Amino acid sequence: MKKNVRFTSAFGNNQHDGKSFTVYMKKRIFLISIVLHGLLFLPLHSSSQASFHTDELKLDLGKQGQLKSLSSLALNKDYLYKGSESFLIKIRTEGGWESPGSLTAMKEQGMIRLSYPASKVSLEIRVSEKPAYLVFEIINAEPVGKVDLINWGPVPLAISRTVAEIIGVSSNDSIAIGLMPLNVKTLGGFPLNDEGSDPSRSSSAQKTDFGSVVQAYCLDRSRPRMVDGWWGQFPGMPVEPIPGETVRGSKIALFACRPGMMLNRIETIELAEGLPHPMIEGSWSKRSRLSGRSYLIADYSEETIDELLEYTKRANLQTLYHMNAWASWGHYELNTGFFPHGLPGLKTCMDKAKSKGILLGAHTLTNFINTNDAYVSPVPDHRLAVTGSSKLTTALGETDSTINLESTKYFINEKANWLHAVRIDDELIIYRAATSASPFQLKGCKRGAFGTKPSAHKREKEVNKLLDQPYMVFFPNLELQQEIALNLAKRFNETGFSQMDFDGFEGCLASGQGDYAQELFAKTFYENLDHTVLNGTSMSKPFYWHINTYCNWGEPWNGGFTESMQQYRIDNQGLFDRNLMPHMLGWYLLTDSTTLPEMEWMLARAAGYNAGFGMATSLKALRNNPLTPELLDAIREWEICRSNKVFPRELIDDLKDPSKEFHLEKVSAVVWDLYPMVRTGMVNGKPRYERGKPVRIKVYVE
Repeated sequence: MKKNVRFTSAFGNNQHDGKSFTVYMKKRIFLISIVLHGLLFLPLHSSSQASFHTDELKLDLGKQGQLKSLSSLALNKDYLYKGSESFLIKIRTEGGWESPGSLTAMKEQGMIRLSYPASKVSLEIRVSEKPAYLVFEIINAEPVGKVDLINWGPVPLAISRTVAEIIGVSSNDSIAIGLMPLNVKTLGGFPLNDEGSDPSRSSSAQKTDFGSVVQAYCLDRSRPRMVDGWWGQFPGMPVEPIPGETVRGSKIALFACRPGMMLNRIETIELAEGLPHPMIEGSWSKRSRLSGRSYLIADYSEETIDELLEYTKRANLQTLYHMNAWASWGHYELNTGFFPHGLPGLKTCMDKAKSKGILLGAHTLTNFINTNDAYVSPVPDHRLAVTGSSKLTTALGETDSTINLESTKYFINEKANWLHAVRIDDELIIYRAATSASPFQLKGCKRGAFGTKPSAHKREKEVNKLLDQPYMVFFPNLELQQEIALNLAKRFNETGFSQMDFDGFEGCLASGQGDYAQELFAKTFYENLDHTVLNGTSMSKPFYWHINTYCNWGEPWNGGFTESMQQYRIDNQGLFDRNLMPHMLGWYLLTDSTTLPEMEWMLARAAGYNAGFGMATSLKALRNNPLTPELLDAIREWEICRSNKVFPRELIDDLKDPSKEFHLEKVSAVVWDLYPMVRTGMVNGKPRYERGKPVRIKVYVE
């Protein structure tokens, strides 16, 4: 029999046998850990500092609102980079950038107050501690209207293995840390300019020399401003105020999770915070297999719909997508050249497509306004965007071809001046040239342009320089842009179109409101739809990410399958990986001379990257290419194997390699052979191939 072992407890002088003491110590350690944990995360009564935590993340703020630590509770590790001082929020006023001088924690209100001594600004921030994330929201900014801009962070992180620039997440093998804007006024990234725009895809997360940063910002838009609009193309552009749109209400979420749980964490935040959460046939679009499916781009009509649907069906593509469905952009009336019976004619097309399980789509260029649209002709809308204005120094007669102005500051910008158009009252005028010195004049004027009426105008009338673009279109200010977004949603509801692209998304910069205008256009369109609309874009942005279905960048017009923007298309695949987006290869062009080796060259890349694509073509090309049936069959078979993810892992790198070619041959309903193809020379100007040893692939199709 064992003897009792006598111990002296560190918590007193009680004596225990070994077994009892072990149980006793476990209980005491457990209780102490609970107490310490509670003390650690208890909101502080002190007015000098604060700590906040989720189930996985702990944030410590110092006495001046500086970031002290950002720690993983599970890993017991601080990931905040400490090489330089950083703050929760910096502000910009007329005096420039300023860091807070003090932080006051207000436990009862669930808030903190940051004070900025130089400007005498005070920010009140509500803090919500959720199990999965923290929420910070600016509730008040005093004095009202003094803060031009607030910057969340940048939060410096000592990690950089994967930096997701759009969704604002930085991660390594152990942890992912993200900062997510929770409304359209809060823009992901850093304020690079006064309009609040970023020409890159985004910089919500950004690599640095020490690791990475996650960041966001918000501008006060409630006052008239002057900006260098559209990435500096339009210097000194006046921007109208948006009443009440201050930094108040700017809101972010801060979170941490395991890298493999990022999509789950984002979904949790979307649902809880009321962010867009589009569904496709019952599944969240970010998880739906339909989000990355390929589609056929061809202009169908009431007369040709049956034939083009058969081509689409043969290739088993998801959508038949129209490039010219609208008579004009702006009001989006149907193009009667394709739909002579208007909406009833299109409805017939819709019914035929639906019976075959095919969607119909229609292309747009976001907020572009054609010169034949009712916003331009015969009476121009006074909400067309302007780069600036001047006043008439003399009255202008109905037929005068020279306009005398106080200044030609906004009229001599030839780097961004394609239509040379001005508006005076309800008349549009095109001028040939503008003088750069006194007397300031517009010369060679064409009166009553774009179907407007030539009129006489009194001295001191405003002459407004209209903002345009190489597509020979005009643009709206923000108020008109909102109306156009509603027009577009209304048309999609009326027609039943189920796919579109925010192509030319950068056109929203014409309002002078930067990326905010882009985010707002997409939000307004999305919120006014009565059915799911798959959508892509030419410019990704953090809030729009929640709405976006896919990004299919890559144009086919500049070369063959193997040449047009190919490296750009491949580089995009890494961006899609980082930002949890479906892989897409862009658009390719099927012409009347496209060959099977060319098509399979592209399909091999699609298989390697598990990427969808848009196949642009025309009815004429499909009819005239003798290989059309073979090409469409190839698309179908490759896409079956790709969607079922059955290509052997050991071949994935070869399938990605642009220098390698393959041929896929169907053996039976569930079996295919994949042949490496080797070029052995040329015959009649075309490559000659030999097949290598095939790899057998089996697919069990539902």
